[in-house]
Amino acid sequence: MSDHAPSRLTGLLSLATALRLITAAGLAVDARVHFRLAPAYDGIRSSTISQGDLFRIEAVAAVIAAVAILVLGKPIVALAAAAVAGGGLVALLVYRYVDLGSVGPLPPMYEPAWYPDKTHTAWAQAIATVAALVFAALAIRRARREGRLTS
Repeated sequence: MSDHAPSRLTGLLSLATALRLITAAGLAVDARVHFRLAPAYDGIRSSTISQGDLFRIEAVAAVIAAVAILVLGKPIVALAAAAVAGGGLVALLVYRYVDLGSVGPLPPMYEPAWYPDKTHTAWAQAIATVAALVFAALAIRRARREGRLTS
């Protein structure tokens, strides 16, 4: 082990902590916006579920993922957080640009406009997705290097 190893390890741990915090912050913005907007979208519904309900589901998933990444900090949790944030971003972008109408039990959610809440959520979801994926990749790489994970 070189003289630089402890400082490099400290740097990696600090980076890992920063990535977890960034992921959680992005998910918190996602949750806040979805909880706040949900009532306005309750009227858009299928026979099964409303868009407001879907917003609440997204918000709860984001809260759970944010807490999990902060408390557990495991690569699998980071991948789940990336799935929540990235999945929300994909849905936002698809329904912004493509009119799918009703899809299965989902109501028609096409909304061809950008407004501040949508823009903030999109950025927060994108940043959280990238931060979670980078954290997972670094954690897996570190585990392999330490012999805790084999390929």
